Amino acid sequence: MARRIDYYDDPDAPAANSMVPSTNVLIENEAGELLMIRRSDNGNWAVPGGAIDLGESLAQAAIRETKEESGIDCEVIDVVGIYTDPKHIILYTSNGEARQEFSIVVRARATGGELTPSSESTEVRWISRSELPDLTMDRSMRRRIDYYLENPGTPYID
Repeated sequence: MARRIDYYDDPDAPAANSMVPSTNVLIENEAGELLMIRRSDNGNWAVPGGAIDLGESLAQAAIRETKEESGIDCEVIDVVGIYTDPKHIILYTSNGEARQEFSIVVRARATGGELTPSSESTEVRWISRSELPDLTMDRSMRRRIDYYLENPGTPYID
């Protein structure tokens, strides 16, 4: 099975051979819970997201990725941050691609749909803030979520 392996400031990480603009989508429900998926490629928890395809806007990609991975329809509200740390390398074992991080994190509002896992997600849930510390997730994802929760309304740029 193809896997995704995240490296951060790791001397054993492969050298980056690509950079692909992507998005992550933070959605809270009325109870303040975050929409999260358990990724099928590494078992980690994450917010929905993925690559921005050619011919697609950031908002279109955010809406598409959220629907594909979680079953939830949404509309983009604002930008939470831009993450481009060259120390974060993402290796895709299916093809040897080693991407340098480039994620534009947006906040969205759910407009419909039902929680539905996909080929990219084995589980989809609304997660309370109190559950977040116990979830297994990549360092970069935890950093994005923590920043969002601790700095509302202040975009992050690196």
